[in-house]
Amino acid sequence: MCGIVGLLDPRRGRPEAESQRIVEAMAGRMVPRGPDGSGSWVDPDAGVALGHRRLSILDLSPAGAQPMVSADGRWVITFNGEVYDHAELAADLDAVGVRRRGHSDTEILLEAVARWGLRDVLERVDGMWAFGLWDRRERSLTLVRDRMGEKPLSYGHLGSGEFVFASTLDVLRAHPDWDRPVDRDALALFFRFKYVPAPWSIFSGVHKLEPGCTVTVGADGAVGPVERYWDYLDLVGRTTPFDGSPEDAVDELDRLLRRSVRRRMVADVPVGAFLSGGIDSSTVVAVAQQESAVPLRTFTIGSTSADFDESSDARRVAEHLGADHTELVVTEADSLAVVDRLGAMYDEPFADSSQIPTFLVSELARRQVTVALSGDGGDELFAGYNRHVWAPAIWRRLERVPRPVRSAGAAVLERVPPGWWDGAARLLPASRRPRQLGLKVAKVLGVADASDQTDVVRRLVSHWQDPASLVAGAAEPATLLSDAAGWPAGLDPVGSIAAVDAVTYLPDDILTKVDRATMAVSLEGRIPLLDRSILQLAISMPTSLKVRDGRSKWPLRQVLGRYVPTELVDRPKSGFGLPIEEWLVGPLRPWAEEHLFSPVVRDTLDVSAVQRAWNDHTSGRRNEAYSLWDVVLFSAWCEERGIDP
Repeated sequence: MCGIVGLLDPRRGRPEAESQRIVEAMAGRMVPRGPDGSGSWVDPDAGVALGHRRLSILDLSPAGAQPMVSADGRWVITFNGEVYDHAELAADLDAVGVRRRGHSDTEILLEAVARWGLRDVLERVDGMWAFGLWDRRERSLTLVRDRMGEKPLSYGHLGSGEFVFASTLDVLRAHPDWDRPVDRDALALFFRFKYVPAPWSIFSGVHKLEPGCTVTVGADGAVGPVERYWDYLDLVGRTTPFDGSPEDAVDELDRLLRRSVRRRMVADVPVGAFLSGGIDSSTVVAVAQQESAVPLRTFTIGSTSADFDESSDARRVAEHLGADHTELVVTEADSLAVVDRLGAMYDEPFADSSQIPTFLVSELARRQVTVALSGDGGDELFAGYNRHVWAPAIWRRLERVPRPVRSAGAAVLERVPPGWWDGAARLLPASRRPRQLGLKVAKVLGVADASDQTDVVRRLVSHWQDPASLVAGAAEPATLLSDAAGWPAGLDPVGSIAAVDAVTYLPDDILTKVDRATMAVSLEGRIPLLDRSILQLAISMPTSLKVRDGRSKWPLRQVLGRYVPTELVDRPKSGFGLPIEEWLVGPLRPWAEEHLFSPVVRDTLDVSAVQRAWNDHTSGRRNEAYSLWDVVLFSAWCEERGIDP
């Protein structure tokens, strides 16, 4: 896990020393991503400079340093990530007589490209990566991002004509000629989704390379078309369905998961795992403990609030498996202290409030390990989110009722304050009590006048329902969630929604959150469920296998049941929640008001809409916590960087 940066100046007028100074200064913005070393490589005749910050995981010797030049001298790489099947690739290189200086996966990947070509290597390897590859013979620069988007990569031209790329946008901003303004259209997307989806970035003229894609830049700075070498939605539409029995599917998932975990535990530094006590993380930990000769170090955080604390569930799973478990009970003050760091931690506006516990558990793990396994991806691959089942079910009922009738009924029910629903929920037994019932009811009412199933899904995942009217001068771009024409054909509704989540919400929210939180503390996060073979198996499974006997993620549950008693994990999962709605009117109120009505907000957004949302929230008429959290974090992000859109 590292940080990468590079520039290509078609003018080729900059002295070598100056190019080196610039790229090293840009790399200096990534010390947490790579605290163990740095390097740079410059070709002044080509106008190319590459930089690197290193977090040493494999081959801690100087032989693993980057940027790295291939043995034949043709290729130069700056690489961020891990190639998990590097041992198999190394064996093939050895068989054809390729000599290596060390045993880093970067060198193995680079020499494989030199021997067999980039396209063939990408079709073969498993891992996570973002890298820049300079071809000294063809004088071209190719950028590559991994299949599911675990590692970030941004790129674009400056006004001077210089092409730049880096792991994060903040690194690009360190270039002395940086001149890219905030893209208000992309900002509208942020207020809809709480993140800016690829290929957009928050800055005009700068793009995020989408997962499974490459883009090549010529010596003249001309950027070629983005090309897909791996397409999740295309595979969903044409993969042959799994033809074995349900038990066969579970056997195969168990086998592949064991191999995936085994590969992801290879490191020259200590390895541990996050453990929430839920299905996904418990499955990963259970398999990892089977593959480990010593107790696996596991980490969880608990809450002082009984409504949000699930640390006891994780503790029981860890005790059963014999893991070396570390638990930290986090107070409200601990969580609030992280809030001030969020503006700096994320390189563009990002408002998934689970970013706070994700950072806290990463910080806890980093005290003992340098690599941590996580269970992310299970919901998207195995139809685990409520909306996967709810959205089709809701639409089946809504489409039977004329739209005007639905709208009128929703308007009446929306007058009931969310607190009333929450109070009613407290009358139920604790085991059957839904959390945040008022917010859930509001979501359902918010889709009452939807036009079709795609509209239902879009509304369920949206914070601001009309962000283009919120952001002055914005026109919201079309995305996969606004046009069902790009959805995979031939799938049932549950499978379609889960597949769309896998290529939107997973890389742009979940994986972004994990990358920024872990990198903030120099921790490498590895995600076994995103192994290439597991992805292909999950794609081949029909929805009837993923949602079975009334339970989502059925194959994962069956694998977990082989290692952990059902009673330890067979319960509703609420996650480590945060009372954002209470914080905004409680301990965070002065800070929230400062940002909700800051000069940036007044100059950029429709402040009357923000004021209405604030009034509704503080009066208890509506729970607008998440819409307001978007505004607060946008303002904090701007303030941290001195940006005035």
